[in-house]
Amino acid sequence: MALPDRVRLVVLFGGRSAEHEVSCTTAAHVLRALDLDRYEPVPVGIARDGSWLRADDAIAALHAGAGSLPDRLEATGTAVEPIPTMQPQPAAPGGADIPVVVLPLLHGPFGEDGTIQGLLEMAGVPYVGSGVLSSSVSMDKVAAKELLSAHDIPQGAWMSARRHEVDDDLLALAADRLGFPMFVKPANMGSSIGISKVHQAEDLAAAVAEASRFDEWLVFEENIVGRELECGVLGNLTPRASVIGEVRPGADFYDYADKYEDGAELLIPAPISAPMSDELREIALRTFAALRCEGMARVDFFWEEDGRGPLVNEVNTIPGFTPISQYPKLWEASGLSYGRLLDELVALALERHERRSSFESER
Repeated sequence: MALPDRVRLVVLFGGRSAEHEVSCTTAAHVLRALDLDRYEPVPVGIARDGSWLRADDAIAALHAGAGSLPDRLEATGTAVEPIPTMQPQPAAPGGADIPVVVLPLLHGPFGEDGTIQGLLEMAGVPYVGSGVLSSSVSMDKVAAKELLSAHDIPQGAWMSARRHEVDDDLLALAADRLGFPMFVKPANMGSSIGISKVHQAEDLAAAVAEASRFDEWLVFEENIVGRELECGVLGNLTPRASVIGEVRPGADFYDYADKYEDGAELLIPAPISAPMSDELREIALRTFAALRCEGMARVDFFWEEDGRGPLVNEVNTIPGFTPISQYPKLWEASGLSYGRLLDELVALALERHERRSSFESER
């Protein structure tokens, strides 16, 4: 679907999750890359208390030139009502309405987990990325792993539990099944927040307490010794996969500092064989389809070269767009610039909305 001549792009950033600051950084770089001849950007920050605020300072900076934007936006400004903010606006008296597309850049809970997508569905506006079900399932590591298992997509060994179910017997079972070291994670969180790498049984309780700060559902995963590889997927009905990238962590594992403070070494394209690349791309597309993703996603893998081969680690339906983020870099290496990537995501949002709107809502 071709892009209209003019689009009102509501850029949602901030949010109530622990990834608020990451989102604010992402939004600044997205705004800086927009073609202002095509887009009318409306940056809207969601504060930590859930209030919606038009980012007046960012709008003023855009009018002064994209270079005037700060490296990170602030979720401050004039209070706005969510749904009116996302309605089409007339181009001029008697002119055609300017279509609105919402670009959610809300990482983690209350943004990447289907909650904001549900609001946008109720408002009847196109938005970038996956729908309610896919966003929710992909965000929840337990649900995603269960669904990928049903589709015979390879993964590492894992267990899950709700916080109130964790006792000495369950921790002993995790130690017996998964061994050490192992990872303990909150099921619904990203950017490596709340994750612990546990080397001995005595430290499991502390890792559970840390993960429980962010979610009541917990995931216990085996430590996989292998290469960390990533693939970007882009599209709706006929998605395509990017070149493969490799992450070489600067820390004990690919943690928050590595992702957002330039600590990891990122190799794009990854130094792997063509057959290995083809296999990863094929599994990435299968994973995208199994989780019913649309628009975009980044599929993360481990590769045990002398063992089980490629293992899916997790899927991010709103991957980062900071300057050191893998997703835009993967597509740049695949021949799609940052600006063109944003254009395609907006076009995919309009196509999906038109397709989904064709179904009857009343029975």
